[in-house]
Amino acid sequence: MFNQDIIEATKAFVKKEFVGAEGGHDWFHTLRVYNNSLLIAKTENANALVIALGALLHDIADSKFYNGDDSVGPKKAREFLFKLNVDSAIIEHVVAIIENISFSSNIGKKTLSTL
Repeated sequence: MFNQDIIEATKAFVKKEFVGAEGGHDWFHTLRVYNNSLLIAKTENANALVIALGALLHDIADSKFYNGDDSVGPKKAREFLFKLNVDSAIIEHVVAIIENISFSSNIGKKTLSTL
């Protein structure tokens, strides 16, 4: 599967998951994050596929909607990307983004080498 196919499949997955979601964590929020991420990635030395997938999947299962369980989102993202046969290194990088995207996860205490 080519990168653009992976991104399009991920968009479809996220749209489906967010049907009926509240306004702060819906498809339109995710689309804004995705578009802004792509703009930033143009000026950085970053893996565009990781950026796209991290942005699209960052709120796939926000812990606020799963009784505070912050393992649901990373698990759901990992399973979805695995089904698409995404390279395992990319999957783990995207999962690390999801695990650390929230302010409450306090990424400031971690070093970049642990991500």
